[in-house]
Amino acid sequence: QVQLVESGGGLVQAGGSLRLSCAASGRTSSSYTMGWFRQAPGKEREFVSAINWSGSRRYYADSVKDRFSISRDNAKKTAGLQMNNLKPEDSAVYYCTAKAGSYLGTATTDYNYWGQGTQVTVSS
Repeated sequence: QVQLVESGGGLVQAGGSLRLSCAASGRTSSSYTMGWFRQAPGKEREFVSAINWSGSRRYYADSVKDRFSISRDNAKKTAGLQMNNLKPEDSAVYYCTAKAGSYLGTATTDYNYWGQGTQVTVSS
């Protein structure tokens, strides 16, 4: 089992920045793909970004491209999501997720492990 714990959420004004972190523990492996999803009230959970084990490949949803940046530190077993120029529509619970293998999945069913989520609220 892999446990994931997110941190770094909060309230920020539009145009501001936040950095989310995800700490992995348990039967972790640096070969895992890490990802971030988000879910706003009344909406389905949606893909935000994913990164392969080495960090050489990253993928972003069109809605966050050029504003968000995903990273990972395999030695520390952490992943991060730097979010810049935040918009009110970015408000959601953000979930860290992980899966075995190098495929950068964009569906919730692609991922095996999930954190509890951290709230991000962007005020206008």
